Amino acid sequence: MRKFWNWVRNEIGERTLYLDGVIAEETWWGDEVTPKMFKDELLSGSGNITVWINSPGGDVFAAAQIYNMLMDYTGQVTVKIDGLAASAASVIAIAGDEVYMSPVSMMMIHNPATIAWGDSEEMRRAKEMLDEVKESIINAYELKTSLSRTKLAHMMDNESWMNTRKAVELGFADKIMFIEEEPDPQNFGQGFIFSRMAVTNSLLSKFPRQKPEGWN
Repeated sequence: MRKFWNWVRNEIGERTLYLDGVIAEETWWGDEVTPKMFKDELLSGSGNITVWINSPGGDVFAAAQIYNMLMDYTGQVTVKIDGLAASAASVIAIAGDEVYMSPVSMMMIHNPATIAWGDSEEMRRAKEMLDEVKESIINAYELKTSLSRTKLAHMMDNESWMNTRKAVELGFADKIMFIEEEPDPQNFGQGFIFSRMAVTNSLLSKFPRQKPEGWN
């Protein structure tokens, strides 16, 4: 089975984890691929590890287990986001003792989602479950960023995308890769955060608005 991670050991014994693609993509029918197999591989060695992440997210429960494994790991865990850490992948990303982001990478957080079928009681239970999942995710974000739960909840409601500077400013990441000197915090205001609606509106504004023929 194809895994969404790959371990590489260098000549001095340090391990690097490349986490790419959709999390738990092939585990809808069980955990035979992850997270149990992930745990076995993680604990098969020791020492510091580097985790490279480029993932749109996936199964929030598998991500939660990987988050816990990395948080509990005895060695130093350095996370490097080279592309995207979105949705459930953002939860794994903040498990790093230090979180680095490439200048061209992005992070996205949003509300959890599911598919539900049934009557109004089933819909109510599905909503209650999603609300509790959201609170559990906020627990991790709060621990990393020290932002208020209210602010984090609003960011998730808005499906918030952060470039590198904004992620560092808000505490989701610690440093920007490939920059030797620490950036001036006063310049972080040049970073941005946006929602899917804001992006859509911005794109629509680029197209000329023409009146149909016959209109004055």
